[in-house]
Amino acid sequence: MYRFLLSARWLRLIAGALAAAAVCVALGLWQLDRLAQRHARNDIIRTTLRTSPQPVGRLLGQSRDVPAGLQWRRVRATGRYDAAHLVLVRNRPFQGSVGFHVLVPLVTRGGTAVLVDRGWVPRGATTAARPDLPALPDRDVTVLGRVRRSEKSDGGPPAPTGQVRRIDVRAIERTVPYPVYAGYVEAVRETPAPRRTPARVPPPEPSEGPHLAYAVQWFLFAGGALVGVGVLAQREAQSPEQSATPPARTTAARY
Repeated sequence: MYRFLLSARWLRLIAGALAAAAVCVALGLWQLDRLAQRHARNDIIRTTLRTSPQPVGRLLGQSRDVPAGLQWRRVRATGRYDAAHLVLVRNRPFQGSVGFHVLVPLVTRGGTAVLVDRGWVPRGATTAARPDLPALPDRDVTVLGRVRRSEKSDGGPPAPTGQVRRIDVRAIERTVPYPVYAGYVEAVRETPAPRRTPARVPPPEPSEGPHLAYAVQWFLFAGGALVGVGVLAQREAQSPEQSATPPARTTAARY
């Protein structure tokens, strides 16, 4: 009944279904791997956000990027803001709006600066207008914040003067007259507290994302491809052409 499966047409159909199922399984496994990576990231976030603040010089070096395990670690740094080298980070979303992050070097007493993301401000009246920026403290401050890794350049055209598209620490370091620690710091609190600050960047929220749902969908697609070819084969086997009984061969009687 199922000898038709050995035909060239059905062999191509079966091979296509197996190939589609294999691709879907591979994509499902990839989504499970992404889920495992997200779990590892969530563990780092939960652990590091509970750590006691450490001096910035103890955690961050100058010659290398911040290790992944130090991302989100809490640090403190004391120094004075260098208002002359303040830069605005373009196209940063916050609560449904797009504006700037205010990035300022904090020059520590040892002479090395750490880039501090003081928070978000809305755009000005026009794209060329400078946004309203809270005044920087004109004395030494102690910043408590979270460690972030340097961002990679997007390779696009240069941003307007005083602005950047990415917080590329090494690129920014080339524009200032002092060494800069690797990574940067998202400010959580400043002491003494200024009267007005940009909107603070919120801490990360652990989330599993849609990876498990996507993995299940890909596995269902794989099963659907195999079940589909099986259903087609069953229908073909039950078709009148396949179920018809070949006529019996008769032999003429000889007398």
